[in-house]
Amino acid sequence: MSENIATEKLLSRKKPTYPIDDALFGYVKKYHRYTNIPVSYDDLLRFQGSISVYNKDDEDTLWVRCYYPDHERDMIDNYLKRVYDILYSDGKDKTLDYLNIDAIDFCTFGNTKPFRIKVRNVLNDSFTYFYVKKADASRVYGLEIEHLLSPHRISFLVHDDTLIEEHIAGIPGDEFIKDYLERCDRLEKTQIAKEFVKFNERCTIRLLGDMRAYNYVVIPTHDFDRVSFTIRAIDFDQQSYEGNLKVYRPQFFKENFPMVDNVSKHLKLESVEQYRKEERSLIAKRLTNTQTRFRQLMKCMKQDEITTKAKLKSLKADLHNFTGDIKFKKSRTMGGVLNTALDFVVRNYKT
Repeated sequence: MSENIATEKLLSRKKPTYPIDDALFGYVKKYHRYTNIPVSYDDLLRFQGSISVYNKDDEDTLWVRCYYPDHERDMIDNYLKRVYDILYSDGKDKTLDYLNIDAIDFCTFGNTKPFRIKVRNVLNDSFTYFYVKKADASRVYGLEIEHLLSPHRISFLVHDDTLIEEHIAGIPGDEFIKDYLERCDRLEKTQIAKEFVKFNERCTIRLLGDMRAYNYVVIPTHDFDRVSFTIRAIDFDQQSYEGNLKVYRPQFFKENFPMVDNVSKHLKLESVEQYRKEERSLIAKRLTNTQTRFRQLMKCMKQDEITTKAKLKSLKADLHNFTGDIKFKKSRTMGGVLNTALDFVVRNYKT
């Protein structure tokens, strides 16, 4: 697809956290993304001890399991179970007696340093996860845009300066590349190549950056006599922040070279262009179907400052050179840039 470039040449060293302003808070409340349950990221930081979490191969995962004083743990567990009930169910607290908080894990690397909550149903021992993070406007925009413009729905909640996200199940991209990709047969590799092309196009159009292999998952689905694959983003921290257009194109990250190589081996250029056009057309249709809600989100984003002036100027220039659309140069914020990019897609690919 394209030459791969070292990650450090694309990304800033650390992205700052941007607060959620009143307009965006109004949006999340209107569309039931807000909860008044007083569980906060800062509360979870008050753990008294921790131990390292290891995977099945006895390797350190860089997550630690947190322990709290008994009098605080009971309160925290109750709040977390109620949050789970809102996130995954109807929020009426009827199932709380059947839920148990098995673990609260803290991630010791990366920008967001999230907490991962393991919730178990005591009736059948099935379990799932959700995450508690420091709220960031970029991430909220990224999650909502994913919900509106991708093939996937996603649930999240905001409480003041805390963000709660559902878990997206799948095989982490770096693990899939290392342990599974070469074991796939020719037809499976061709289908994976198609999905990576569409994923790459989707990220570029909606300006979702930093899709290195560990920031997306590959989801296999067994369908009669074959296995199909889907690729989903799981990290939305880099929504419309960086000034380099290549950050928004997964094909340029060296970590994704095996995926890019798989595309070049199994798809002709004509097929790559066909799948790119299909994805643009699908996004244009989703924009039409969610027009009212999306316009309200863009109204918030166009007045929000979620990057630096230098990065904004750089991305505007890159997009103008890439598309030839002079409207990019007139954008005043990243929200304006994204709105212009999506308008460009609708004008050219709506059917």
